[in-house]
Amino acid sequence: MRLLIATDAWHPQVNGVVRSLEHMAAAGRAFGFETIFLTHENFASLPLLGYPEIRLAYATRTKVARLWSQFAPTHVHIATEGTVGYATRRLCLAQGRPFTTSYHTRFPEYLSARLPVPEAWSYAWLRRFHDAANGTMVSTPSLEQDLSARGFTRLMRWTRGVDTDLFRPQESDALAGLPRPVFLFVGRVAVEKNIAAFLDLDLPGSKVVVGDGPDRARLASLYPAARFLGMRTGAGLAAVYAAADVFVFPSLTDTFGIVLLEALASGVPVAAYPVTGPLDVIGGTDAGVLDADLRKAALAALDIPRKTCRTEALRYTWTESARQFFGNIERAHGLPARRRERVAPAVVGSVEPR
Repeated sequence: MRLLIATDAWHPQVNGVVRSLEHMAAAGRAFGFETIFLTHENFASLPLLGYPEIRLAYATRTKVARLWSQFAPTHVHIATEGTVGYATRRLCLAQGRPFTTSYHTRFPEYLSARLPVPEAWSYAWLRRFHDAANGTMVSTPSLEQDLSARGFTRLMRWTRGVDTDLFRPQESDALAGLPRPVFLFVGRVAVEKNIAAFLDLDLPGSKVVVGDGPDRARLASLYPAARFLGMRTGAGLAAVYAAADVFVFPSLTDTFGIVLLEALASGVPVAAYPVTGPLDVIGGTDAGVLDADLRKAALAALDIPRKTCRTEALRYTWTESARQFFGNIERAHGLPARRRERVAPAVVGSVEPR
């Protein structure tokens, strides 16, 4: 079986969507799937204003159709709602092909944080986008409940995992010399991550931010006492996690937060707001503290044993994540195709050079 994953989130982006899809591709053969990606690399593209690592692809249904004969997929998964995902969706509808989607990002909240666009409008568009799929994958129970209440249907659970060999408790001098305790944030440095809520906290010791993004320069100038380390990956990132005392997650809009699992696997307790993502990963465990008072949560998390965090992280594996993902793919493609939209017939021709 050949699975085509259409995604607008791809390299050089470093985020949970890209990491999740990479892990699914690596696990595919064990579940009987060869995985092919359709990304901005297959099209002409431009950088998104303010987010140069995000490429806006000039993806048309006609161009996707011309690539189709080369890929010859038996199954299709649309991971994002951008130009690549939308063009692939239109082609699937035109040809009567079943497909699945996944809901990774709360775009309505992200958009309304920047522009005066009502969230209801954005959710209406997203609901229409995903309603055409035979199944929409969501990462947590609370996200499933929220989207269901907004009228989304055929929701399927797809959890996430963590590399517990890379992210583990270890001796690390990555943050040597900083006053203790060290409170850490890892993620894209952008307004939707609510990082200022973390940096505004009156906490002892040091605050460290790992990651890059359009808000980094502004926040670094506003909070000169905080340490901004830029992008870290692999062993370098794992060393920073292991050297921290508490991981502070101020986001109010993430749908999961793989960084939560990376922190726990490193033996670092989590402090966060009681919202989707943290509620599902940390809620009901002793591995972190959730509180509307983020300062209170961060200070209380200092008392959590690192072993408790590590034990909780071991419950999440990429193998289990892949089992859910490919199980959803097979189940959804066995269902009758969803309702059709009025689209012109697709023309499948030879593959154009990229």
